[in-house]
Amino acid sequence: MTAFIMGQMEIHSRDWMEEYFARIPELVTRHVGKFVVRGGDPTRTEGDSPAPDAAFILEFPDRAHAEAFWNSKEFQTLATLRRSGSTLDSILVDALD
Repeated sequence: MTAFIMGQMEIHSRDWMEEYFARIPELVTRHVGKFVVRGGDPTRTEGDSPAPDAAFILEFPDRAHAEAFWNSKEFQTLATLRRSGSTLDSILVDALD
């Protein structure tokens, strides 16, 4: 069953972004994933919290591929870099059958 990782990001500095975004697409692809949404100019449609600076949706063939990507050493290295200048809220969800 298809699985998605969805995230909302607050960007505090941009120092990490060039390296991160140069490397993340290939890593997602290597884990049989793809970006469905990347950046996207988020606008809050409901709720009181501010809209995030950026949002993303990654699609994987199944939860196992999504978890393998997220837990990979390569991604965790990039996540450490990303955390140096941003805060991320993300979730992993399964698609409808």
